[in-house]
Amino acid sequence: MTEGDAESEGQAPWALVARGLLNLYWVLSWLCVLLMVDTVSGAGGPSAGTRISSQFPASGVNQSPVVDCREVCGLNASNRCDFVRSNPDCRSEGGYLDYLEGIFCHFPPDLLPLAVTLYAFWLLYLFLILGVTAAKFFCPNLSAISTTLKLSHNVAGVTFLAFGNGAPDIFSALVAFSGPRTAGLAFGALFGAGVLVTTVVAGGIAILHPFTAASRPFLRDIIFYMVAVFLIFTALYRGRVTLAWALGYLGFYVFYVVTVVLCTWIYQWQRRRSLVYSVPGTPEMLSGSEEDRVSSNTNSYDYGEEYRPLLFYQETTAQILLQALNPLNYRKWRTKPVYWRALKAFKLPVEFLLLLTVPVMDPDKEDGNWKRPLNCLHLVISPLFLVLTLQSGAYGVYEIGGLFPVWAVVVIAGTALAAVTFFATSNSEPPRLHWLFAFLGFLTSALWINAAATEVVNILRSLGVVFRLSNTVLGLTLLAWGNSIGDVFSDLTLARQGYPRMAFSACFGGLTFNILVGVGLGCLLQISRGHVAVELEPDGLLVWVLAGTLGLSLVCSLVSVPLQCFQLNRVYGCCLLLLYLTFLLVALLTEFGVIHLKTV
Repeated sequence: MTEGDAESEGQAPWALVARGLLNLYWVLSWLCVLLMVDTVSGAGGPSAGTRISSQFPASGVNQSPVVDCREVCGLNASNRCDFVRSNPDCRSEGGYLDYLEGIFCHFPPDLLPLAVTLYAFWLLYLFLILGVTAAKFFCPNLSAISTTLKLSHNVAGVTFLAFGNGAPDIFSALVAFSGPRTAGLAFGALFGAGVLVTTVVAGGIAILHPFTAASRPFLRDIIFYMVAVFLIFTALYRGRVTLAWALGYLGFYVFYVVTVVLCTWIYQWQRRRSLVYSVPGTPEMLSGSEEDRVSSNTNSYDYGEEYRPLLFYQETTAQILLQALNPLNYRKWRTKPVYWRALKAFKLPVEFLLLLTVPVMDPDKEDGNWKRPLNCLHLVISPLFLVLTLQSGAYGVYEIGGLFPVWAVVVIAGTALAAVTFFATSNSEPPRLHWLFAFLGFLTSALWINAAATEVVNILRSLGVVFRLSNTVLGLTLLAWGNSIGDVFSDLTLARQGYPRMAFSACFGGLTFNILVGVGLGCLLQISRGHVAVELEPDGLLVWVLAGTLGLSLVCSLVSVPLQCFQLNRVYGCCLLLLYLTFLLVALLTEFGVIHLKTV
């Protein structure tokens, strides 16, 4: 919990938030090493020829001139397939499917609208996969890790809670930075999400529920975010990000975390002093621990208790497995409206696959969500999924000594470990090392998100080629909207439920994490591949319009909110919405050349 939460809303809605994770950098380095394995090239791993998606002939890659892939639509239909297969600029960076080859080689020219429509539906489903994985599997495991390590709420809020909420943005940025042609997607998505959240979300909160913002946390978060945006803007102006700058972005976020923790400690220290000099027994002056107990008590009632059977019976192993793999709550299904059921029907396949591959530890449950048969099955399936996801499956099918594939070794080792675990544990009581499943679930869900984000980036780039759109405009619209839709609904729901200050503070704290870690870690991974620096090539005037609008929205909020004595009303919210609509209009006019710089 941050100072803003304590100062503004108490503890009620955040009582379910985990206590944080002290070692952010250990897990980030763990993820960093994993992603470096996924992107590294050279002799250390299996050859690129083992990846599942179709490859370009070596001669075509080495001899063909590099031409902008968007020129394919200007060619005759008979030449487009050869152009896409031979042009290095059309090559996909990772992923399982080659979308450009699918459009121009497997669909006839007159069925191009059908191909684009199918890609659009697949893109929406990928966003659904990102949202479900982050909300139901990635974040709960982070919460379990936080609880296991028994750390403070403020550290969890600005580190792993922010990491969980911004997972789609972070992974999309990491994937986009892995290729020089898609770096514009990363900047477009990060800046676009910043503009969206600081205008549409913040304005929507003020319109739904006018409130008085917490002054000190607001000023702290918006100033840090402004500095972060300025640092990224400086990198764009310089046209490159060196190792020192990439480490500087990560270091600045560490400084932000330390500042939040220090401010919270000072606030709590002042509060304790006020308690000493206050009248004993004053009901509104509760200690932090008392507030925790009050808030936890208000949320401790289990609404499922009334549905428990009166007579206790012991479930069999098969029943536990079938129930654990069932993503559908039939009682909830009957009470929900039609649109909810339709969306749930689309979620069921991916939720089933996630339940099958990703263990979830829930410290709020008495048994920690221990499902003995399913968790033992996870010991086989989760490691197998990991090796089949690395480099789009290349490491999984790699044969050790040219004889034995890696996936077979993983299956044998996992089966042995699962057998030992199954016979050494019981259905009713979780083992002492059950907390290790949270780390396995965190890693597996992270690779799910990474795989989905890779496909999202490749699809968006393919759509950009078809419609001749820049990566920046795709990032600030489709990618930013898709990654931020969860934040939009969650923050607006919080405001509607009477917690506008908390929702408003979330608009700025998470964005600081996304932009600094997304750009810093993304460039660091690219530099680790042997590059001296990451060269940035902004898409003309549009990226400056994007950065300028984000800076303008932050300056307007920084000036206008204190002038309103931190009382945010509907007029302020409508002005922010108008600013976003104006930005979209200017961005699209710039993309299509209506607004442009005059050449001398």
